[in-house]
Amino acid sequence: MTTKSLRLVVAINPTASFGKGRDVGPAVVQTLRALGHDVTSLQEPDFEQLMEAGRKAVASKPDALIVVGGDGMINLGTNLVATTKVPLGIVPSGTGNDMARGLGIPHDNTEAAIDALVAALHQPPWVMDAALVSYTDESGTPAERWFACVLSAGFDAIVNERANHMTWPKGPNRYLLALGLELIKLKPIPYRLVLDGNEIVTTGALISVGNNVSLGGGMKVTPDAKVDDGLLDVLVVQALSRTSFLRIFPRVFKGEHVTDRRVSIYPAKKIRIESEGVVAYADGERFGMLPIDIEVKQKAMRVLATKPQQS
Repeated sequence: MTTKSLRLVVAINPTASFGKGRDVGPAVVQTLRALGHDVTSLQEPDFEQLMEAGRKAVASKPDALIVVGGDGMINLGTNLVATTKVPLGIVPSGTGNDMARGLGIPHDNTEAAIDALVAALHQPPWVMDAALVSYTDESGTPAERWFACVLSAGFDAIVNERANHMTWPKGPNRYLLALGLELIKLKPIPYRLVLDGNEIVTTGALISVGNNVSLGGGMKVTPDAKVDDGLLDVLVVQALSRTSFLRIFPRVFKGEHVTDRRVSIYPAKKIRIESEGVVAYADGERFGMLPIDIEVKQKAMRVLATKPQQS
């Protein structure tokens, strides 16, 4: 059976020139070309140059933009295709792969992920929400950036900040080590939240905003979030002692922390988060210091996935 030749752009993680993910991008390009598709491969030395090359490629209105990498690459892709008609394809080869998990894309089997992408290319794209974040960048300039998965603005973001400055160990253990080191310094963080006009002043440990379910490689911080319901789930965990934190934390991997009385989840469309000295991370990427404003945009992007695995 013959299939239609498509014009595709494949963006490959600039940091994937070494390690177990280094062969995934070339394998994706080779597979798609072997199927007769017109493939442009974007391989740039850093994310800034890849973003610029991606903007030019998406402006030419290809049949799809495909990103190869982890959640950071999906964030790059989200910022390139949001509000356009260009669908985003995903071949996960990162550490966490939380967005792929939520979309039902094989996240631990490269061959299966490529097969899923090939199958999805000839199906109608699936439409999902994305969230637009307004903040001030390091130069003091107002900025906007999209995220598709989960934003963190509490202890989890502090851990992410430390992990990003560590060179050892590799993989998920880096996050766990960073968590242990930061847990020693755990202290309450005062917040002011405004959720759809309703103010909440609290002292918390974890603040996460989920369009998707998980972060950090499967930690289900907002287990009931759905990427197509026009809402974001705001997780607020009250200030905890180290002992209490260590009791609750393991339950996050199964989403069972939500039964604790110190844990609340609020659905909202527009969110403001204020605090001193806290940086916001989303999709594993550093955004900027609080305060930030977040607004969900329903049906903001198209993805090459059959359906989300959220239930």
